[in-house]
Amino acid sequence: MADLDSIRIDKWLWTARFFKTRRQAADAVSGGKVHINGQRCKPSREVKQGTLISITKEPYHWKLIVLAINSHRRPAKEAILLYQEDAESINKRQQQIILEKEKRTLINHSEREIKPNKKQRRQIHRFKGE
Repeated sequence: MADLDSIRIDKWLWTARFFKTRRQAADAVSGGKVHINGQRCKPSREVKQGTLISITKEPYHWKLIVLAINSHRRPAKEAILLYQEDAESINKRQQQIILEKEKRTLINHSEREIKPNKKQRRQIHRFKGE
């Protein structure tokens, strides 16, 4: 971990692996999906150790405390050392994951969106006259 005092929120979210790119992180912050100490912020807002961050990525929600700052994106095992998650946040997210799994099992396989295979695509194109 680097000896940094503070870092931009979009960069911290990227290094902590909440978003795949800094652009996605910046868009989430600009869109109001990320709050620092309970307030909306801009992507350029500086984050320090001890800062409270709440992140919403539908349908999940995280409440975190920043423990460390790193300027480079590291493996996931190192990224989880950058923050500490609230126990209530963990429980809510686990319940949400269980609900999502139950919803998927309730939907019939025939009702799910199924992508046509190569043969079916040819038949569709012939039918449409393309």
